[in-house]
Amino acid sequence: MVIGLVILGVILLFLIVIYNGLVRAKTRVDEAWSDISIQLKRRYDLIPNLIETVKGYAKHEKTVFEEVTKARSNAISAQGPKQQAQAENVFSEALKSLFAVSENYPQLKANENFKALQDELVDTEDKIQAARRFYNGSARDLNIKIKTFPNILFAGLLGFKPYEFFETDESEKDAVSKPVSAKF
Repeated sequence: MVIGLVILGVILLFLIVIYNGLVRAKTRVDEAWSDISIQLKRRYDLIPNLIETVKGYAKHEKTVFEEVTKARSNAISAQGPKQQAQAENVFSEALKSLFAVSENYPQLKANENFKALQDELVDTEDKIQAARRFYNGSARDLNIKIKTFPNILFAGLLGFKPYEFFETDESEKDAVSKPVSAKF
């Protein structure tokens, strides 16, 4: 009887350790996703100001503004890493178009407000990239925990599922960067 209780106690302790480890890893992933969301919101908040600044110089580029606005809206409403990554790829392409338009307007490139928004966007892109790396590392760690023995025996029963990585297309790895000549 005592031996049975000791064995049951050890098994229970073992399950608690597994559960707590999985909870810690899941919490890190959730925190990392929150970091990505914060940086993406920061970028989305910059875009209306950027569009207004460019509009002042490039009034006849209406389709570019509409594309950026639509891509921004789709990115804001995207859910989950896979859908968010796809929406971000489209959004980055739209931003490239916006900055390509700015190349045709030397006065715009010299505008202090435009330069400040451009710098802020580059800084935000760097922070998004760092947050993406943190998220993917956290998701990797949780996925490894879930898929390794003995956790694999209990993770599913305890409600833990692997997370998707937040990946971008290869063409988007350097979507928005600031070359030496201070232009996008």
